[in-house]
Amino acid sequence: MADTALRAPRIRPAAPRSRTLATWRRRFPGFLMAAPAVVVFLAMFIVPMILAFVLSLTDWNGYSVNLNFIGFENYLHAFQNPRTVNAAIFTFVVALIGTVLCNVIGLATAVLIAGPGRPNTLMRTVFFYPYIISALIIGFLWSAMLAPQGVVNSLLAQAGIPALPFLTDVTFAKASVILTIVWSHFGFNMILFLAGIKSVPAEYYEAATVDGATRWQQFRSVTLPLIAPVLTVNLVLTLVGLLKTYDIVLALTDGGPAGSTQTIVYQVLKDSFAQANLGFGAAQSVILLIVTAVLGLSVTLARRGAEKKVTD
Repeated sequence: MADTALRAPRIRPAAPRSRTLATWRRRFPGFLMAAPAVVVFLAMFIVPMILAFVLSLTDWNGYSVNLNFIGFENYLHAFQNPRTVNAAIFTFVVALIGTVLCNVIGLATAVLIAGPGRPNTLMRTVFFYPYIISALIIGFLWSAMLAPQGVVNSLLAQAGIPALPFLTDVTFAKASVILTIVWSHFGFNMILFLAGIKSVPAEYYEAATVDGATRWQQFRSVTLPLIAPVLTVNLVLTLVGLLKTYDIVLALTDGGPAGSTQTIVYQVLKDSFAQANLGFGAAQSVILLIVTAVLGLSVTLARRGAEKKVTD
């Protein structure tokens, strides 16, 4: 009897083990369904990112079989190369000004055409349509319109105004690139803002109207605070997207005049393939990835802090 009593407690630890096994069996279908997405994420993002970092430490030209490791020389060259620095500055300007203009114009347009009716529906289609067109097509289209003998200068000549160097002057070319990007992108911001505005309960506007609030007061005190999460998403998506600007620049100015409108991605592709220097291009890509992640995270945290202040 005494021996049996002493042995009994040794059998009890099997219960937690059975509970753990039951938990794994319950969670296994979820892991199984998530596995394809995880594999795709690893294959399409993590593995290429690791390979890019490895290549950035070499002088690989894209053709040679051998890889010569040169350490962080490519990174030092990127920060010392005037072309890369100028491209980074212009990319930052495009991202900053473009993000502000896309969201301001998108929000203003969304507020103006948020009401019901066929005219508003038509305007939504018209404003959103440029976003779904290929960026290369948009670039070629505006290149033909802004060329020295293009449509815009022809109209100016008929009005007695001298032709403007939209694509041949540094300042005009930079402004043309930024405005073309804004024209083609703000429709996306408008659609997201429209979705946010439509989600605001009508009772809030009715109560504000009863209190005598004007439309501007309703927008500032009701609409804007309630669509703050949409504003955060729009800011982050636009900022990240504009940091990767390439195709419009390629079709509109091809980086000119004198390389003044080259962006980082344009420079990466030019160095990697046109000049057969994939190691240096990979280093620039890694730098851009880090900067994009830091800026995106910073904007997200800043906007969440602002949202908390509004809700509190």
